[in-house]
Amino acid sequence: MLFYMLLIDSILFDFNEKSAVLVLFGVQCLLFAVLFWHIGITENKRHPKWLAAFMLLGALYLGPFLFGYAGWYSRAPYRHIMFFVPFKQLFLIGPVYYFFVKSLLTPKVSLNKKDLLHFIPALAYFVYSFIIFIVDKLILDEFYFYADGKDKDLSNWYQIAGFISMVYYLVLSLRYYTRYRKRSLEEVSFADEIAFKWVKHFALAFGVIVFLRVLFFILNPEWWNFGNKFWYYLCFSISLHYISIVGYTYMKRSYIQPVIDVPLDRSLEGSSEQEMTSSECQLQEQESDLSSWKERILDLFKTDQLHTNPSLTLTELAHELNTNRSVVSKVINQEFEMNFNDFINKQRVFAVIDKFQNGEHKESTLLGLAYECGFNSKTTFNRAFKKHLGMTPQQYIYKNQL
Repeated sequence: MLFYMLLIDSILFDFNEKSAVLVLFGVQCLLFAVLFWHIGITENKRHPKWLAAFMLLGALYLGPFLFGYAGWYSRAPYRHIMFFVPFKQLFLIGPVYYFFVKSLLTPKVSLNKKDLLHFIPALAYFVYSFIIFIVDKLILDEFYFYADGKDKDLSNWYQIAGFISMVYYLVLSLRYYTRYRKRSLEEVSFADEIAFKWVKHFALAFGVIVFLRVLFFILNPEWWNFGNKFWYYLCFSISLHYISIVGYTYMKRSYIQPVIDVPLDRSLEGSSEQEMTSSECQLQEQESDLSSWKERILDLFKTDQLHTNPSLTLTELAHELNTNRSVVSKVINQEFEMNFNDFINKQRVFAVIDKFQNGEHKESTLLGLAYECGFNSKTTFNRAFKKHLGMTPQQYIYKNQL
């Protein structure tokens, strides 16, 4: 018994109501980090690896307070360990979240040299932490940088700069998602299936973390005191828990792989200047008669039933018309006054109506007819039907007594 008491005393980890709660969430973050990394390796995908890195950074972010509430800051040698381990990688959390979003939405777009610039602040802080360790522990063998007895991870300048960094990358990620959604509506006929709406939930949780940091700073006049930050870190832990659960849930669902595999900072009109120039020339030649293109497109759908292809893209339609994507996109936008996704879904809706008129809904389910006409899901079918006709399929059948 004495041996175990001495062992516990030497380890020193005070399991109180604060440290125990944060340990629970910290361990959960580490487990999900391993799980996401395993998914990334086995499925050869990059976005689970980025999410694994985010969860690991979240666990490290909790480190100073997880161990601090357990008594590590009040006793050597743990106090010195806490000083020299850069737990809070505030300059890394934002970029990792941003590249998770990028790798999820555009999986074939890899990191380039320009992207590495996002990690320079984190690298600089790591070098800064390493220099402090070398000077205080190996050269002087006494506290010089840490003469004030305060952990550099908790310095005011670093906390403020890290907060600004996270806000910046949150905004950057939301802009990237917005461009992705806009482009998917212009490029593919199955935009709802690759909407990744859970990315917005992820962004919301990340935004809550950032917002709570400001809120607790305003409401708590003694924010800078170590012991007064528990409720913020508890909320941070809950947000991380939500992110991990939602991320894992949606990651295991089957979905159509995005086909928008070019950087979203390029324009829709083409992936090269040559294609854009060619498109502009063709459009200038036919600017006075865009209606003829409109008729060609409608005739093509009547004869070839292209809308029944659930994975139809703008590129495929352009190929069928023997032109390029820019020409077709402009005709659909100007002549039909809608984006490509809405245009194709409208063709599918009227194809379903034709089946209603033929009485096929009496011999088959509505969902079965929707699939035959190119829809991928019941939700997309119902949403498109109501958008273009102002009523549900059941209401249409009842109203027209079919």
